[in-house]
Amino acid sequence: MLLNKFIAAGAAIVLMGGCATAGHHETKKMEMMEKADIVDTAIAAGSFNTLVAAVQAAGLEDTLRSDGPFTVFAPTDEAFAALPEGTVEGLLLPENKDTLISILTYHVVAGKTKSADLAGKTLSVATVNGADVAIDGTDGVTVGGANVVKADIWTSNGVIHVIDAVIMPPAAE
Repeated sequence: MLLNKFIAAGAAIVLMGGCATAGHHETKKMEMMEKADIVDTAIAAGSFNTLVAAVQAAGLEDTLRSDGPFTVFAPTDEAFAALPEGTVEGLLLPENKDTLISILTYHVVAGKTKSADLAGKTLSVATVNGADVAIDGTDGVTVGGANVVKADIWTSNGVIHVIDAVIMPPAAE
């Protein structure tokens, strides 16, 4: 739909006698946006600073820059801020790296899952962490109890769905 708007805008510029290169610049901008991987897309958004810092501390940045594809349920900075005081700082300590990896990989599913694939369904889906997460698409979409507040942010190596809470994997048995 966004592509159709850009195409329509470009056609209107040409029809009104505007410079034909304006459409070219918009196309290049869209191509650059589509080429951004999950990490660069999260950085550019500006609302995932804590998530990006956690991904880097966990050593997962290269993985989330790889071909994938991945579906990431990405908590916002506000979601991380809602955790009990000291939680994020504690998770970022080197001695808690395994726990951090477990939590972050619980937010990732292999493949590209569109919001339309979740609509109207109740699922249990395997995460990269190895544990299943509950997804309920019957009234909006929730993942592990967190609400998807923005869906279908396409990247070069997957898709991001923004969630309003950090979801925790089940405790190891």
